[in-house]
Amino acid sequence: MENVTLKINNIEVTVPADYTILQAARSANIDIPTLCYLEGMNKLGSCRLCVVEIKGARALQAACVYPVSEGIEVFTNTPAVRRARKANLELILSNHDRSCLTCSRNRNCELQALSEEFGIEELAFSGENDPKLAIDDSSTSYIRDNNKCVLCRRCVAACDNQVVSVISCINRGFDTTVNTAFEKPVSEVSCIFCGQCINACPTGALTEKPHIPKVLEAIDNPQKHVVVQTAPAVRAALGEEFGLPMGTPVTGKMVTALKLLGFDKVFDTDTAADLTIMEEGTEFIERFTKQENLPLITSCSPGWVKFCEHYFPEFTDNLSSAKSPMEMFGAVIKSYYAEKNNIDKKDIYSVAVMPCTSKKYEAQREEMSSSGTFDIDASLTTRELAKMIKQAGINFVDLPDSEFDDPFGTATGAGVIFGATGGVMEAALRTVYEVLEGKSLENLELAPIRGMDGIKEASLEISGKEVKVAVVHGTKNAKELLNKIKAGEAKYDFIEIMACPGGCVNGGGQPIVSAKKRALVDVRVERAKALYSEDRNSALRKSHENPAIKKLYEEYFEKPCSHKAHELLHTHYTKRSKY
Repeated sequence: MENVTLKINNIEVTVPADYTILQAARSANIDIPTLCYLEGMNKLGSCRLCVVEIKGARALQAACVYPVSEGIEVFTNTPAVRRARKANLELILSNHDRSCLTCSRNRNCELQALSEEFGIEELAFSGENDPKLAIDDSSTSYIRDNNKCVLCRRCVAACDNQVVSVISCINRGFDTTVNTAFEKPVSEVSCIFCGQCINACPTGALTEKPHIPKVLEAIDNPQKHVVVQTAPAVRAALGEEFGLPMGTPVTGKMVTALKLLGFDKVFDTDTAADLTIMEEGTEFIERFTKQENLPLITSCSPGWVKFCEHYFPEFTDNLSSAKSPMEMFGAVIKSYYAEKNNIDKKDIYSVAVMPCTSKKYEAQREEMSSSGTFDIDASLTTRELAKMIKQAGINFVDLPDSEFDDPFGTATGAGVIFGATGGVMEAALRTVYEVLEGKSLENLELAPIRGMDGIKEASLEISGKEVKVAVVHGTKNAKELLNKIKAGEAKYDFIEIMACPGGCVNGGGQPIVSAKKRALVDVRVERAKALYSEDRNSALRKSHENPAIKKLYEEYFEKPCSHKAHELLHTHYTKRSKY
């Protein structure tokens, strides 16, 4: 790619010829405000907050869509630019629900930050009729409040990027809203509840369905034995909510905080991830040996499972029947754990802290009640846990480290890496290889299936047979791969699919990262580093070596994929309509 040289505020900047003015400015550390722009996903120029003055041009231009060219001169802070940006922001605010103090995004809202930056003290405009729009809380996972929507369309771009595309802009002028087809409740369309729209939203128009009130009610009830489990990706991101650098692992502090919040037992979902590998790995060995229902496709991601049910129902038989680690743990807690501790399972309140909004949906699926009641009673996002810690007045950064409780505090590095794309496959292959080969796998870090490529492939020889695997993250990439398989253009034995780009580390329940910061750092990579470092420092790095899992099979399940294991740890799926 050839370069061009332009001037921005009289500073010479040389950049690739396919850059926009916004990209050129950022490469030179020159700040241009944006609202609708989202790096790599949304580039519309609709909010007009990034307008700049170009020498010789008749009008101000949107920097996020205007291409650079040789010799142009750009000015980002002239009186005309400042006036236009402020007026455009005031127009956006004119029809916005400004109840900032009671909004979940208070102090973490891009619109609020821009208002402060632009010195908005009073509004010059008021929206037509100031309409009060209905709030859609029909979903199990999130709430849509169009009164706080600024029509930036970032959520639409996120949904399109997931090739789900259940929302779009409808109507015109002041009647414009982001909505579903025929304005149906989101629960009645083929949304997969991945929450990528929430991560993209700059305001509080999209938020997770709150589970904090019912969790606190359970904690305050002396008759309830409240157990909490935490997913691996949570520890890789929770620290961001308290000012720690992105990618800082905070496992010990997180456990301490949960104990201070009043949970009776704090367990590690990674233990259940090891259990999942034993079940799913055994299932793969059985299918691969018989050459039946291949490729086996992982089922840990409820967003991916729902996507498969709606958009590729012909592949539901290929999904692993093994439940996700969260649901396996829920079933074990209300069966084995309840029996071992002489606790009535009806008195157990099982909470999961997840990086995912779709987990709220998964917890309420009818199939997830093998223990006789819903195996998981509440699913908190990473953001909700942070909110609980702040509300309790806990100084998170200065907390000492604590250990998870027994008997489910022991996990391997294989369980930890579940949170990053490729982690489930890598963990599974560590065990499958050693079970079939009867010897140790020398290199535990499988480079071909790590990283952020959308589709990754690898081939291993196990017991004299070639095993072809693929790893996919983001449902857009899943669609591409599955279409290739349907067309006979690709063939695999084992596939890992995660609904969220980057895997659970970038789940819809993780800390919100502004568009500006997302343009500067790859959130997925930084958070994944925390998980890989924990794996590398783990004493045990293979799921089948976990003593807690060995004991669980010896005392309760007998062996992986036993009759009892199938009753509690496995599930089935539903072929659904797209519409």
